[in-house]
Amino acid sequence: MIAIGIDIGGTSIKMAAVDSNGKRYDRVKMKINVGDGQDKITDDLILLIKKYVREQNFNEDICGIGIGIPGLIDSTHGIVSYSGNLKWKDLHIIEKFRTHFNCPIRITNDANAAALGEARFGAGKVHQNMIMITLGTGVGSGIIISDKIYEGKHGKGAELGHTTLVYNGLPCTCGRKGCFEMYASATALIRQTKEAMEEDKNSLLWEISKEKGVDGKTVFDAAKAGDKTAIKVLDKYVEYLSEGLLNICNTFRPDCIVLSGGIARKKEYLTDKVNEY
Repeated sequence: MIAIGIDIGGTSIKMAAVDSNGKRYDRVKMKINVGDGQDKITDDLILLIKKYVREQNFNEDICGIGIGIPGLIDSTHGIVSYSGNLKWKDLHIIEKFRTHFNCPIRITNDANAAALGEARFGAGKVHQNMIMITLGTGVGSGIIISDKIYEGKHGKGAELGHTTLVYNGLPCTCGRKGCFEMYASATALIRQTKEAMEEDKNSLLWEISKEKGVDGKTVFDAAKAGDKTAIKVLDKYVEYLSEGLLNICNTFRPDCIVLSGGIARKKEYLTDKVNEY
């Protein structure tokens, strides 16, 4: 039996299949442009799934499709109520997919899906209570309490990225100001890097970014080379991230917090510093 897992992000969609023995099949990726709108993006995704199923020769073997989506997700009724980063609203995605696929289809918040995966098979599998924080386009969160995912009413809870970190701070896509997401996401780190570059024209960040622009890796590369401006940016970012995590600790006191996303791999320059803080 084969299931397909889909992760919809702010810039791309990733997809892979897994069978009942735990074997994972080829992973595919599709770039998306949020400006294309929810209908075109989901139409393109449907075509991608059909192509993938055909190329993998799955035929009628698909037992289910699971989709992780950022934002407020009504998993009971299969509706994307609102996704600020995707600019989706009131999208009846399961209803749309059922006209194309004859198998069970489930949706949940992307960080909830990630948290459930870590709780069952990854870093949280020895813990009953775990919080997962995803550092990407935004700050997603998944809450595992007594081995079960907590979604809140209509699946619209557990949005720790939209708790206030800085009162009356930067405006967020959710409509509030000063959200954790606006200071601790990978997007925020890129913005903070660019701002620091403008203040220091002699920073090594300019040289490193010449080839491919500024991304989440740029500031780490410069910090490793000893650039003082880059180190200052990372130290401030660690403060923002750590203060947000301390709020979570004080609210839930979980057995562990799991960080995910590309920048979470930067042990010496990020996670070690966060643990120390």
